[in-house]
Amino acid sequence: MNDHDTGLRARLVTAGVELVTREGVHALTLREIARQAGVSHGAPRRHFATHVELLSAIARHGFQELGAAVAAAEATAGDAPRARLAALSRGYLDYATANPGMFELMFRHDLLENSGTGLRKTSLPLFETFARLVAEVRPPSGAQPAAVAGALWANLHGLAQLRAWGSLQLATGTDDIGPLLTVTLAAHLGHEPR
Repeated sequence: MNDHDTGLRARLVTAGVELVTREGVHALTLREIARQAGVSHGAPRRHFATHVELLSAIARHGFQELGAAVAAAEATAGDAPRARLAALSRGYLDYATANPGMFELMFRHDLLENSGTGLRKTSLPLFETFARLVAEVRPPSGAQPAAVAGALWANLHGLAQLRAWGSLQLATGTDDIGPLLTVTLAAHLGHEPR
């Protein structure tokens, strides 16, 4: 692949990122991404074997952003594993709120299935970080850290999705995610020692 091809691939991904940010997942057609990038509607097919491959490249960009966001949040929390896990969780929820279109795409495995582009290599490190921190906290349930991390992640994802749909505010009467995050962490990790 020459520099022109690499540049055009990057331009198509950037156009897709801008499009999903502005208009959401439904706007990510090959034709619209090409139009946004200022190229012919056939150009994406010359650089990505399938539409799924292009969507996966866009989602990979989102996972890289999310990884950087949660790492930055975790870095501000000090050394205590529980505080780092709380900060990482808050960073996850904040990213979901700030990037609803990208967040949806990243977890739409029905759209990204069989992408063959190594998307799992980009997404799994985040889960592994959750599991490592859960293991350091040593939840009282005695459950395996990966199971606790999976349940915590599912709970966080549910909070993010319900918040995005407006259902969380409707049910709780507030859009403040802080108290819900505290309860979620306590449910999965036990109460913080005093």
